[in-house]
Amino acid sequence: MEFYFPTELGEQLAFVAAAAAAVIGCFIMFAPGLTLRLLGLAPREGRPEGFGAVRSTGGLVTGFSGTALLLAQPTVYLAFGAAVALAAFARILSIMSDGGSTWRNLLLLVAELALAAMPLAYVFGLT
Repeated sequence: MEFYFPTELGEQLAFVAAAAAAVIGCFIMFAPGLTLRLLGLAPREGRPEGFGAVRSTGGLVTGFSGTALLLAQPTVYLAFGAAVALAAFARILSIMSDGGSTWRNLLLLVAELALAAMPLAYVFGLT
């Protein structure tokens, strides 16, 4: 099996966004305690259920972005970009309604918007 790397700039951006999300998802999946501390969400009791929920979220991100990398189809990039855009929208809701206007939330919002914009720009022909 040959490794596929796109030749067009737009598809390269979508590919890089999916690869970045895959790396982030692996980090979340394999280092849930560190991830929670970095996000300011370290559990006090260290319950295994909390770590399981975080690991499964990392697995979901890794699986979805890995699928986008392996299939490299516009419709998969569209689904990936839409999912990340919806995550950014949820973060905006949190910032507005939960009083979560912290530097960490704003930085993560910018990262989510960038990760969503790259595949969506490719799918809609903007790059």
